[in-house]
Amino acid sequence: MTRNYTAFIEWDKESGTYIGRVPSITGAHTFAESFDDLHVKLKEVVALCLEVMDAEDIESIPSFAGISQIEVAI
Repeated sequence: MTRNYTAFIEWDKESGTYIGRVPSITGAHTFAESFDDLHVKLKEVVALCLEVMDAEDIESIPSFAGISQIEVAI
């Protein structure tokens, strides 16, 4: 069985790396110097996180609902 999870990816200009995280899975985050490498590493870390979870925990992972940009005056 396969499942889809949503990853948030940001570019960190200070370190020169992409940082990715799957917010619905605790501990599912990593970084890489290329977008393609990050994708591979995210798949690996999600698989590892799911290995230590029981079926009930996996079923309770929240579904992706959307992204919204928030404008704040500073």
